[in-house]
Amino acid sequence: MRRLINLIKKTYQMAHPEERKIVLSNAASLSALQIITYVLPVIVIPYLFRVLGAEKFGLIAFAQALTQYFMILTDYGFSITATKEISLCQHEHAKVCKAFSSVMTVKIALAALSFFMLCGIVYFIPKFRADWLVYLLSFGTVVGSTIFPVWFFQGTEKMKYITALNIAGGFVLAIMIFVFIKAPGDYLKVAFINSAVGLTTGLIGQYIVFKRFRIAYRFEGYKSVGQQLKAGWDIFISIAAINAYTNTRVFILGLLTNNNITGLYSIAEKIAGACQTFPLDSFSQAIFPRLNKIFQKNKAKAFEIMLHIQRITTILSAICLPIVFIFADFIIKIACGCAAKESVLVLRLLLISVFFVAINAFRVQFLVVCGKTYIYSRIHVIMAMLGLPFIFLLVYSFSYKGAAAATIVLEAGIFIITYLTVRKMNFS
Repeated sequence: MRRLINLIKKTYQMAHPEERKIVLSNAASLSALQIITYVLPVIVIPYLFRVLGAEKFGLIAFAQALTQYFMILTDYGFSITATKEISLCQHEHAKVCKAFSSVMTVKIALAALSFFMLCGIVYFIPKFRADWLVYLLSFGTVVGSTIFPVWFFQGTEKMKYITALNIAGGFVLAIMIFVFIKAPGDYLKVAFINSAVGLTTGLIGQYIVFKRFRIAYRFEGYKSVGQQLKAGWDIFISIAAINAYTNTRVFILGLLTNNNITGLYSIAEKIAGACQTFPLDSFSQAIFPRLNKIFQKNKAKAFEIMLHIQRITTILSAICLPIVFIFADFIIKIACGCAAKESVLVLRLLLISVFFVAINAFRVQFLVVCGKTYIYSRIHVIMAMLGLPFIFLLVYSFSYKGAAAATIVLEAGIFIITYLTVRKMNFS
């Protein structure tokens, strides 16, 4: 504990007072958002699981897994590349407008492409055709994600807008779920409510960008659009590769097993996901634009700050994750309303993979900060090429247990490769 406190103090002192103020303010905003967005699911998810039943809950989870692929396509890595670009030119209004216009043009075009792809999937594939309406109703979340300018607010270091909109959206979503979802037959309403809330927050986010930041949209031409596509390509491939062995687990279970097993696995994965992203994700998002600026001025300082933050994260994970592991039975019983042994086992296995993610998160991020996007991309593409057939094999052989076990192996592999790669870097 003393070592943890000393690391925190040393890292705090390394940053300029203004940098500390901005990062901590943004981290606090995003942490508040994550607290609310994880507290609400603690109430909403168990309610949905009990009302809809494992089968319909699994169908909704499967539909969400499918739409997640389209969200990856429409994001196209802009959550990293556009955030970095905006953070480096946020005080030059003309450049910000140009970047915003180019990015939104690409995202909207990709959303249109995604919709046509979804129509083809539900029309030509019988498994999807049987529940075509749930997939179409779920697509609204893709549109909402496309137009919600998270990357812009992160780049300008105004995370309070992300927090306010998502907290408001979360409360509205929870209220609507409790009011309108009363029986298993209401599962279509769940998809519709998710989409309606996502679209509304996206539109309000756009309104804030135009009114508060005085951004003017205009088509910047194919050259500018092409530059954005080129800039985001490595990150897009990386994120697509990452999801080939993360989001795909639920999707593969839905294909090879049934909705009941998918539902039991999905609820454990959501809990593990909460442990993985809170509070790690909020601090990671807050530090990313600032670390980019520090790196531009002093590479060695940025590298040292990253290492200190990573050590702090490792210690905190080693303290907190075992507690969740011990109380996994209790947590699952609250979430499912029953002692679902399958979900308990999955949660405990996934917590091991969460640990590997936590002790590697800032090293992975630093590859982007220092411009090594091709290495970032190569690591995840190779692991996806190896991991996707590996997941299929283990799910086919061991069902939900195979999906969780494959996750541990893959995340451990990524940690080892990234650790060795970053260790070789020298910014002194």
